[in-house]
Amino acid sequence: MYNMIRGISEDGGVVFCGVDSTALVREAERIHATSAVTSAALGRLLTAAAMMGVMLKSERDSITLRMNGGGPAGIVLAVADGRGCVKGYVQNPVVELPLRPDGKLNVGAAVGRAGTLSVVRDLGLKEPYVGQIPLVSGEVAEDITSYYAVSEQIPTVCALGVLVNPDLTVACAGGYLVQLLPGATEQEISRLEANVAALPGVTALLQEGLGPKQIMERVMAGFAPQVLDEHTVAYRCDCSRERVERALVSMGREELADMAEKEGTVEVNCQFCDKKYRVDAAKLLREL
Repeated sequence: MYNMIRGISEDGGVVFCGVDSTALVREAERIHATSAVTSAALGRLLTAAAMMGVMLKSERDSITLRMNGGGPAGIVLAVADGRGCVKGYVQNPVVELPLRPDGKLNVGAAVGRAGTLSVVRDLGLKEPYVGQIPLVSGEVAEDITSYYAVSEQIPTVCALGVLVNPDLTVACAGGYLVQLLPGATEQEISRLEANVAALPGVTALLQEGLGPKQIMERVMAGFAPQVLDEHTVAYRCDCSRERVERALVSMGREELADMAEKEGTVEVNCQFCDKKYRVDAAKLLREL
């Protein structure tokens, strides 16, 4: 079943991408055993990465979002491929903070604001495209909006939400990106701003039972939106024994020989899915 949709206004001036990321954020929480506020931080970044991934030109392309704001959560990272499938991690998965005055999780305090958002696009070229901006709030959505405005000069509205249950499971998660293409009129801008301002948060929309298509219709009311394509996105790690062995070999023969002598069997833990690989360093050295 599709959980992501992309659409465009009838006149082609506004594009939309929306996703119900509940399942993938639940999987991230299961793997990383995150606390409530870090589930929200990682879940928001994974949701943004999934949408930005399907906006790439090829399924083989990838995008990496990295937030380093100096907060107690440490680095928060998400990687998406061109199909919108994502993986990620948070450096310190358990962080406990008081709620904000409005009763919401204080993601900005967990991530921190004294740092940067880095966006790396690997498009299969000689060098990846790297963009970096100072963090605006650490709340993720505002930082993604700022990235598009500063680095790509694309007027963008980004909304993200993760609702966490009292038992720390994820109740729902999702988000949307709306972008104005060159030539958008002041009337279109005003109408879009009014639509967005009238909407509740993403998790409230999901709790109402709205899917990505219904959210698009609410966000783009008056624009006669048309569906461009639909996707099924998920949390998916592409680690393998072969990749782990290649990484060890890339460290150099001398380093590998030192491992073989001191440790014999090297245990490598995947930071994205927590899978453990045990590699016989001496055997790997002999096969070089």
